[in-house]
Amino acid sequence: MANRRCLRFWTRYFQSFKTLNPLSHTRSPASIYFLHQTQNPKPINRICEHLSAYPHCYLFSRHFSSTPTDDDEDTDESDDEAEETEIGDEEAFLSPEDKEREADEIGYKVMGPLQESDLVFKPYEPIFAIVQIGSHQFKVSNGDSIFTERLKFCDVNDKLILNKVLMLGSKCQTIIGRPVLPDAAVHAVVEEHALDAKVIIFKKKRRKNYRRTKGHRQELTKLRITDIQGIEKPEKVIPLKTEKKEKLRKLAIEAI
Repeated sequence: MANRRCLRFWTRYFQSFKTLNPLSHTRSPASIYFLHQTQNPKPINRICEHLSAYPHCYLFSRHFSSTPTDDDEDTDESDDEAEETEIGDEEAFLSPEDKEREADEIGYKVMGPLQESDLVFKPYEPIFAIVQIGSHQFKVSNGDSIFTERLKFCDVNDKLILNKVLMLGSKCQTIIGRPVLPDAAVHAVVEEHALDAKVIIFKKKRRKNYRRTKGHRQELTKLRITDIQGIEKPEKVIPLKTEKKEKLRKLAIEAI
């Protein structure tokens, strides 16, 4: 390879004498630059002067698209902070009428704080209801507790009325809404606002050196169902065992 390069150089050198052209026109600018560097070595900090003399010869800098940058992480964090601030601003600037309208669209109505005279824990009744809260549906009965997505505009120990009742049922009858029952209502109490278990979100793009790991904990609201209205409640039936016990007790009293 070295011999071939020497032959090429000397042939071009002699051709320049025949054609009366300088050697710089027969060789490429890059080869002239490196030839000049080998004959007259200079410090590295003066390379820019040679590059200005030979504009076609320039150094290549490799740009890797896979190198992780801090811009992506900064943008993700800024987006999360922006969402939180937007939610806080919306709740702060909404009027009471707007709050009631939004709550009604979700499927509930805030009635105020719980009083000491209110009976929360009532005896079980064989009635069930299917209620829609947001985009989720729940089958509930008296005394049940359910977890929903965080409900806005309500605090702990607030009384709620769930007005999107899709179906009511008991042992003797069933009422189906089209799609909602207008006269039905389910009463509930807010017990607590909590966080769900953490969910890991992992994103990866192969061959791009892109990996992102995040965690998310969904905000939840725990509701306790206190009453179901809109359907005839069956009468309490005394079980047979208690009837037999009462008869035996009466007979025992008469015998004495």
